Amino acid sequence: MLDLKELTQAVGDLEEEVVMDLLNEFVKSNPTEPEAQEAIAACQAGMAIVGDLFEKGEYFVGDLIFAGELLTESINLLKPVLGSGETAIAGTIVIGTVHGDLHDIGKNIFKSMSEAAGFEVVDLGIDVAPELFVQTAKDNKGCIIGMSGVLTLAIDSMKETVEAIKAAGIDAKIIIGGNPVTKESCEMVGADQYTTNAAEGVKICQGWVA
Repeated sequence: MLDLKELTQAVGDLEEEVVMDLLNEFVKSNPTEPEAQEAIAACQAGMAIVGDLFEKGEYFVGDLIFAGELLTESINLLKPVLGSGETAIAGTIVIGTVHGDLHDIGKNIFKSMSEAAGFEVVDLGIDVAPELFVQTAKDNKGCIIGMSGVLTLAIDSMKETVEAIKAAGIDAKIIIGGNPVTKESCEMVGADQYTTNAAEGVKICQGWVA
């Protein structure tokens, strides 16, 4: 029988070999779909540990990326057991690095952690024009919009994008993230929330869909 606490801790400790051994043994035991859902929930709880350790400065960016990959690997291993029953989607987040900015490490970490938390993520990539954010938000009604940027000029692009979204009559929660964002820039841009920490950003989005 799979020890869910042990699995959660192994994910939190980034023990890839232990996680894979536990899950492989679990899959061999012909588990039911609800049991597989519990295993995924245990892995997601492990990601919460990773996020907390990152916030405390004990884990670094590379650890977050690795944790996201480990979670994807775990879910892929469990997919055959889940059959056609899809994992419940927490919500949809449309993300992209804003126009004029080509950085995507922070965005990619946020994407991995959001997917780990059960969100469906539509990733628009880098240097994303306001029009593409608007169109994608229209195509994904009820989505959360996440904008990333590392350069100072990204703040102006975020403001332009938020204005375009609101002008199009789209009522969506908007979160901005990246090095230059502050409480002041968030207010100037017109976003609902800001973060410089991917784990915290996911928690904010979870609060919006709860």
